[in-house]
This record gives sequence, C-alpha cells and structure tokens, in this order.
Amino acid sequence: MGHRFLTFLGAIAFACAAVFISQTPVAGQQTGAAASSTAQTRTWKPARTPWGDPDLGGIYSNSDESGIPFERPAQFEGRRLEDVTAKELEELRVARRNATAANSVAEDRPVDREVFWENLNAVNSRAWLVVDPTDGKIPPTTPEARARAAARAEARKKSGRGPADAPEDRSLYDRCISRGLPGSMMPAIYGSSYEIVQGPNFVAIVYEMVHETRVIPLDGQPHVAKNIRSYMGDARGRWDGDTLVVETTNFKDQIAYRNANGETLRLVERFTATGPSTIEWSVTVDDPATWTKPWTFAMNLSKKDTTQRPFEYACHEGNYGLRNILSAARAEEQAARTAKPGSNGR
Repeated sequence: MGHRFLTFLGAIAFACAAVFISQTPVAGQQTGAAASSTAQTRTWKPARTPWGDPDLGGIYSNSDESGIPFERPAQFEGRRLEDVTAKELEELRVARRNATAANSVAEDRPVDREVFWENLNAVNSRAWLVVDPTDGKIPPTTPEARARAAARAEARKKSGRGPADAPEDRSLYDRCISRGLPGSMMPAIYGSSYEIVQGPNFVAIVYEMVHETRVIPLDGQPHVAKNIRSYMGDARGRWDGDTLVVETTNFKDQIAYRNANGETLRLVERFTATGPSTIEWSVTVDDPATWTKPWTFAMNLSKKDTTQRPFEYACHEGNYGLRNILSAARAEEQAARTAKPGSNGR
C-alpha cells in the first residue's frame, strides 16, 4: 500500500478544491447544461455485450461519494432527497471540510491529515445515502436485535478481554480478512476502485480494498444450503431490464452488516447504468430479525481512469498496522502498571 500517501496541501489546496467543486456540475442540478444532461440520461441506454447483456464492465470509483452522510442530516429535516439543490450540496461539503479542519486543530495534528488525494475533490451526487424510508433514516431495530447486541456486549465484558489482547480481538477489516458486504463497496479513506468483469452467465466484481473478488452466477441456480456461510455471502444475480439485480444471503454472523443476523440477512443490490460513465448502486437491507422493516441506500460509481486497474492490496495479518495496534496496547498496559504506586514495572 506504499503508493498511498496523505496529502499535505494546506489551506490553499482546500480553497482551490472548493472552487473546483463549485464549478463542477452536480447530480440533481436542473438548470442549464445540467438539465440537458439529465434529459440525455433519461433516454440513454447501455451498450450490449457480444452475448446480449447490458455492458456494465469497466473500472469504477466511489471517491466522489466520500464523506456523504449516511442518514439525512438535521438541517434537511422534512426535506426530500431530490429537492436538495447543488448549492446546498456544496455548502454541506464545505461545512464538513471545515469541521474536519477544526477537529484536527483541536487535536493538534495536521489540518489535512485525514484527506487522501483521491477524495480531495469529491463531487458528491447527493446529500445523504438512505433513500427508503423517505425520511432518510434507518428503521428502528427489533427487540430481538437489541437483546442480541446486549448479550454480545455482556459476553465480551465477562470474558475480561481488552480491545487488543490478541489479533482475534480486532475487526476482520483490521486483520485484512474482509470488509464484507456492503462494506467492500462503501467509500473509505482510500482504496476506492472497483472493476466489473462480465461473461456469459456471470459477473465478477474485484474490490481494491482488501482485494476480494465476488463471482456472481446469472444462470438461475439456487443459493447454497443455509449451513454454508461466508464473509461475502452467497450471491445470485439476474437482469431486470438494463439493471443487474444481485441477491446475497448466507453471511457469517461476525461480519453481517450492522450486527445483523447472518442467517436471516438478505441484501439486494441493483446496478443501473445512468450514463456512459456512471452506475447507480443501491442496496436494500432486509433482515426481519434485526430491523422493523427493509430499508435502502444508494450512491454512484463513476468511471475514472479506465487504464488504471485497482492496485494490489498487499495486506495480511502480519503487516505493520495490526502489529502496531497490538504493540501499542502492550505499551499502554506497561505504562499503566508502572504508574501505580509501589509498582516494580512488571
């Protein structure tokens, strides 16, 4: 991962970025050239593969969606997602950037420490991600889900283990095993590239982050037995017109999205090309054991440099990140022991 570096461009770079963003057309703007573009999008149809499927293949990025609030922000209470203007979107981005800078100053660290180059000029497509329910909020969890979470917390408390006693105490993401679904497609601080590869009766998606690959059959075969579960689940796809619909089940509990029940969680993804360089990706989260009703979020995937495939994610459990997490925990424990009155430092 040595090709990734934090940008140290200072306040001038941020000001330039803001000007750049303000001059860039934003999805949802309905005046001038943007209105013309929207009209073209309504009539646009994707090309076809040699075997007749809509052609979604290519290299995409979600870097422009970096920083979008997942649920509807308080300042948009009572508003619909489609009614938020381009000007309001820009104001939201600037406010978020200013808040990051203020937090950095308060914590005495570089102002642009948390900004990676690929996310610096993010041109968000929307003000928040949750599209259903229309209030932009995730539905309440069920009593069963709350009891399950409480039982997990109590079991962890009784175990006496700390957050970094051993590698197994860290997340599967920290351990470079998996980001799961839909996490593997969600914006992060870097590693925002994806490659979609198509063939007769299958689609494969390669994720830069953690470098996982999903192979999705399109031939109508059923899901595997319920007792066979994995980190990325069991995916089955089909075409609904020009939209690729992917249903995934059979998740392991330790990686089920937002502490869902891996046995009952069902994710339905929809990949719809909205133009020659944009796919709208939506995910319906359905788990009656965790939420009171299904809910959906959506974002855009954009074609960037089509010659640059996703970088190798040279990450494994022995890399510097995990080793440093564990060694730092040991150092903190040693410091605490040494600080006790009468301690001999052991």
